[in-house]
Amino acid sequence: MKLQFNQNIDRQKEAIDNTLSTLLAITDKIGHDELHRTVSDIKNRINDPYMFVIVGEVKAGKSSFINALLETDKEICKVAPSPMTDTIQQIVYGETESIQEITPHLKRITHPVEILKEVAIVDTPGTNTIVDYHQDITESFIPASDLIVFVFESKNPYRESAWKFFDYIKEEWRKKIVFVLQQKDLMEPDDLRVNIDGVRQHAQSKGIDVPVIFAVSAKEELNNKKEVSGFVGVRAYINKHITGGKAPYLKLLNNAQASLTINDKIYTGLDLRKLQFEKDQQFREDIKKTLITQDGKTKKQINLLVENVIAKYDKITLKYERELDEGFGLTRMLKRSFRSIFKNEKSVKQWLNGIFSDLEKELNTSLRDKVNEGVIDIADNIQDMAKLVDAKLKTSETILKDSHEIYADIAERRANVLKELQQTFHDFMNKTENFYSDDMHSEGNKVIPNIAAGSSAAVVGIIITAVTNGAILDVTGGILTAVGLAFAGVSVGMNKRKVLRQFREEIDRGRNQIRSEVTEKLEDYTNRIKVKIDNNFYNFDQMLQEEANTIQFLEDKHIEVRDEIATVITTLDNNLKQLS
Repeated sequence: MKLQFNQNIDRQKEAIDNTLSTLLAITDKIGHDELHRTVSDIKNRINDPYMFVIVGEVKAGKSSFINALLETDKEICKVAPSPMTDTIQQIVYGETESIQEITPHLKRITHPVEILKEVAIVDTPGTNTIVDYHQDITESFIPASDLIVFVFESKNPYRESAWKFFDYIKEEWRKKIVFVLQQKDLMEPDDLRVNIDGVRQHAQSKGIDVPVIFAVSAKEELNNKKEVSGFVGVRAYINKHITGGKAPYLKLLNNAQASLTINDKIYTGLDLRKLQFEKDQQFREDIKKTLITQDGKTKKQINLLVENVIAKYDKITLKYERELDEGFGLTRMLKRSFRSIFKNEKSVKQWLNGIFSDLEKELNTSLRDKVNEGVIDIADNIQDMAKLVDAKLKTSETILKDSHEIYADIAERRANVLKELQQTFHDFMNKTENFYSDDMHSEGNKVIPNIAAGSSAAVVGIIITAVTNGAILDVTGGILTAVGLAFAGVSVGMNKRKVLRQFREEIDRGRNQIRSEVTEKLEDYTNRIKVKIDNNFYNFDQMLQEEANTIQFLEDKHIEVRDEIATVITTLDNNLKQLS
């Protein structure tokens, strides 16, 4: 039977140990050092005996209570008129008496006392101690505890600092608590009953439906007045609810419930973290949609500019086509040839050169004017693309605060990423070089002027104008060269249809080239700006990806831990029922 008992305990202990290992990985993943230390401490204490943690204010009589409970003639915990307990003292069973300093703030005392074979007792510094770190030490010991014994002075169990610490134990860790009113020998019976009722009502108001309360006198117990000291009731409670083979199961059950509490803490905060992540995703999608929308508006303006340029181009080239058509009549060609010989007027070649020269001048001047008319709207749209993103950055919604209990680190990291993004984008907006590139500048040296330092709006306008005019100049220059070559061998009055057809072909080719090249160059420029704007979000996108992975990891592990703990708790509850 004992072998079966030990095997059963070992199986449940191994299961909880595995669960705690998972929780360690989770707390490490979220970077929460305090929870990581707490889980590690519970895991390291898994083989410890069932543990009473005695808490209360300085001079409430905690040390005297422990000495009386252990029924020994030795003062295991020192008692003095001034506060003596400057460290946590863990009292465990040992064949011989010893005191071992584990850390500067933790001592382990061994003593051959019967009750210590099943339980360990921890004496803690006062909750209202003047040394700040004492309360921190006590709080770090609470998660690994199995039963909290809250000791009050019988004459004044209402001190605020004590009940604040009670709130921490009850709300944070949901530990089982019993109340002890010490030094009852200093109270009149009626006054003691009033204070017992006061503690009961206070505990009930804070969520304990049936508080367990003992009024004791360590002094009377140590003076062998056991029938009136109150310790008979305390020991009866311990024997019924803790010892007698139940302590190991209760210990593991408390470890399981502490693990469940930690798991719930992480998951409760995860809801807020997920909400922040969803808002950040929506914000990022909004940025992308803004860029796409503004890019679409800019392309419409580019198409409008190109169509206006083409319309002007068609109007001018049609005028010169008509002039060529009229001038290529046989009679006119003969007259022009005759007058060039005898009257020193323009020859056919000179006349054609004049037409081409006028065509070039009018095309370049008129098309440049059309470009200047349309470039402002395009520049404004490109500017709005950046300005709208900048405005949205300033209104990004922050839900997860850097004061969050569990996820303060990720909230702070997110705030830093967003702050860095805002600053980076502000710098981006104010650097004119971000609105043009070296390769664009070098390939258009003949048309792109030297860009002086100034606003990005001015730079965008200059770039668009230069790129557009550069493309038009290249095209129109090519057209005139091609037309000139086509007309080089023209005989007087001959091949009129062929010449005009070649003229129209070159004009059509030029129209198509202007449309495609201007559109391509301006859309390429717009796309470069859009990509540059989007590239500012690289670190933000990395953060979102990491958040997606972490949230999925935490959700999966939460379910895994919850299910593992539920199985262990069910098994342990069944074991305890069999022992009852």
